[in-house]
Amino acid sequence: MNGRTINEFLTAGDASGAALDALCAAAAAVRDAQWGRVVTYSRKVFVPVTTYCRDDCGYCTFVKRPGEPGARIMTPDQVMSVVTGGAAMGCKEVLFSLGEKPELRYDAARDALRALGHERMATYLLELCERVLNETGLLPHINAGTMDEDELALLKPVSASMGMMLESVSKRLCEPGEAHYACPDKVPVQRLRTLERAGRLNIPFTTGILIGIGETWVERVETIAAISELHAQYGHIQEVIIQNFRAKPGTLMEHHPEPDHDDMRRTIAVARLMLPAEISVQAPPNLAPDYLDYIDSGLNDWGGISPLTADHINPECAWPQIDRLASGTATRGCHLEERLTVYPRYVADAGRYLDPTVAARVNDLASDNAVAGEELA
Repeated sequence: MNGRTINEFLTAGDASGAALDALCAAAAAVRDAQWGRVVTYSRKVFVPVTTYCRDDCGYCTFVKRPGEPGARIMTPDQVMSVVTGGAAMGCKEVLFSLGEKPELRYDAARDALRALGHERMATYLLELCERVLNETGLLPHINAGTMDEDELALLKPVSASMGMMLESVSKRLCEPGEAHYACPDKVPVQRLRTLERAGRLNIPFTTGILIGIGETWVERVETIAAISELHAQYGHIQEVIIQNFRAKPGTLMEHHPEPDHDDMRRTIAVARLMLPAEISVQAPPNLAPDYLDYIDSGLNDWGGISPLTADHINPECAWPQIDRLASGTATRGCHLEERLTVYPRYVADAGRYLDPTVAARVNDLASDNAVAGEELA
């Protein structure tokens, strides 16, 4: 942890003013040493395969119940229409995002899957990823939430990377009235097991924390520490997202206070200082107006940015234009560079981390240093 103790991170939640600036400067120095003055992003197309979900998170508007407007499972033709549109705009990543295990809760989800020739979402995702690989030049990234080892093993050969937000290791948030009440897939042990299974299977993995949903600072630090410990054991965590909660009308938490700008700065800085330096630290640029300050807090990646599709989790927050993101990044003394959904160190060990078909696709897309090779500023 770069010479710091866990107790220092536990007390960093009170850092403000000059102390916060010093914390961010220390984190930025770690970023510079590992990543240089480069901030990356992945040019993606966002495919919300289904809005059904068996969880009822207190902050979510993405999920729809049967009969509600927007409740559906996309057909293969609908999916491929979005994917080919993204390909025409230079996208290289297909982000498959979906509610968790809806077939375990809703007859409507089971019926829709059967009409598509499937009994569960995992095999349907397999079909969709195969079509992407067979019909386009893009790379699938799967964000399907908690999965058992068989599901992860089924999908590894057709994906370049996978992801699932850990969000928080706080069991308290699963109690009545809290953000994760009535959410069987948000029980911390279930999410930690998915991260561990992905590690055992050598799947390049994205995870992250969602801040401001009622967790304490200590619980936030414990969540970052849990990610760090899993990576120390398996080496598979390629990036960690620090995402700020946004209050949405019509949800249980519509009046819950959002984390402020300094809270994001200190969390990004602590994540950079706590996590192994080779793990990328990411934050979404569309969820806060002053996102460029994140660079000075140790951030090195903006995550997936789509020139075509909305952020379906936060549709009210438009992606920044990529040229604007590049010029803004340049004002902080960094340049923006496009990357692939799988990071270079996993490409360098493709026999362990990638199926041969996916590895060949990565090689087709990558430059010599295994990123997309488009320097924008």
